[in-house]
Amino acid sequence: MLTAYNTIKTTKEHEIVIQKSRFIAHTARAETAEEAIAFIDRIKKQHKDANHNCSAYLIGEHDHIQKANDDGEPSGTAGLPILEVIRKRGLKDTVIVVTRYFGGIKLGAGGLIRAYGKSASEGVEAAGVVERRLMKVMTAAIDYTWLGKIENELHASSYEIKEIRYGEQVEVDVFVEGTQVNEYMDWMTELTNGQAVYQEGELLYMEKDVEF
Repeated sequence: MLTAYNTIKTTKEHEIVIQKSRFIAHTARAETAEEAIAFIDRIKKQHKDANHNCSAYLIGEHDHIQKANDDGEPSGTAGLPILEVIRKRGLKDTVIVVTRYFGGIKLGAGGLIRAYGKSASEGVEAAGVVERRLMKVMTAAIDYTWLGKIENELHASSYEIKEIRYGEQVEVDVFVEGTQVNEYMDWMTELTNGQAVYQEGELLYMEKDVEF
């Protein structure tokens, strides 16, 4: 598993108009080729009256699944520019479909490459990008009297709260870098005068927005 990688934040639709043609970028996350193909097929059905539904996706830890489709546009003028946007943005597990409704003005090969690239790029920006970082989930069981202090200290720290559960005691789940587990436990022990009881949880990806 990768310790960290960037991908699309959310499924999104974003439209621009170039020389009277409508270009609608549809962006989504896809962790398998099957998921990407299903998304492409859904967009094609949704826009079955469009002139073209061009697409590209890049999937896998080592980018081993890459596909681009021009869907009737001149070879290399649509799918590859979309794929190049995914590559240049450093995204993984990402699928983009750019739907085109022809506006009556031919753009030429160069114009098409720029148009599809621009549409895909703006689509990514509209959807947002997140960094997914592999973290250890650490649970600290504490008395309710410590909760206010712990929440304040966590919000002021580099640690991220995943969840707080309320029972006989409060259980606070926190994302912690694997190399910082002992440091985190020492920190929490000091904060609670040794009253916290710890449990190591699973490895999960924490998502954080990436600014453009």
